[in-house]
Amino acid sequence: MSEEPTAAPGEPAAPSCYRHAERETWIRCQRCERPICPDCMNPASVGFQCPDCVKEGARTTRQPRTAYGGVRPAQAGRATLGLIGLNVLVYVLVSATGGRTSDVLRALWLLPVNPCSSGAPLGSTCPPAWRGLDSVADGAIWQLVSATFTHVELWHIGFNMLALYILGPQLEMVLGRARFLALYLLSGLTGSVTVYWLSYVYGPTVGASGAIFGLMAALLVVAVKVRGDVQALLTLVAVNVVITVLGAGYISWQGHLGGFVGGLVLALVLVYAPRKGRTTWQVAGLSAVGVLLAVAVVVRTFMLT
Repeated sequence: MSEEPTAAPGEPAAPSCYRHAERETWIRCQRCERPICPDCMNPASVGFQCPDCVKEGARTTRQPRTAYGGVRPAQAGRATLGLIGLNVLVYVLVSATGGRTSDVLRALWLLPVNPCSSGAPLGSTCPPAWRGLDSVADGAIWQLVSATFTHVELWHIGFNMLALYILGPQLEMVLGRARFLALYLLSGLTGSVTVYWLSYVYGPTVGASGAIFGLMAALLVVAVKVRGDVQALLTLVAVNVVITVLGAGYISWQGHLGGFVGGLVLALVLVYAPRKGRTTWQVAGLSAVGVLLAVAVVVRTFMLT
């Protein structure tokens, strides 16, 4: 029958791990000097550290930053995949509830003015399904954002998500996740506001294209800033401009134009902000864009109503 080893007479007993009292150990944390067992040992530059000291070190250690002030992501692409997942989820919901006849679609698309409202073209001949629909002019402000995550056709979401998958991780790594998400959302919103001002007021619009064009513009600004090769980016932009012009009958050139201009302005704010107080300048610049967009929506709504 085996017995547990015990300290020899006159020798001090081995201390116990501070997290596992039943385990004896002679190893101590290099920072706090508490005894730790093998399960609690974390390799450090010198010796080992306990789990609590590792957490404290991670909390107090300054995180690496990107060239433009954002926290450098350990894995670029997570925010991009999250945006893709949200777009796909909305597409599935729209498809599962009727596609072009879906009530979900009619709640999320960007409809400037309901064609069945008072004084609108359809008047009393309006189809029942359109009566009472929400529009931006009626107060459905959420459509300016929700429409940028909404698609009906498979080819539409396919092209947009492919472009997002290619462009997104690059900008995440350069800007950091928070700044990348702000760029994406505000570019999409700028595209929507441009649609609200310039498109046919009784026609709905959907798609993430405005945000995608904003990402293209931002990547172009970054390439110019670092004096990189912009030829491929200019070619990409030119091809998309040609597609937009040729497909003007069913492609929202207003959303593409607004998204590109918005992304250009936002990227200039993020990339060319002074190093001293960079975050303050960036937040102020993005906030100013947001305020201008809000004013534009209020003015346009007043004009339409």
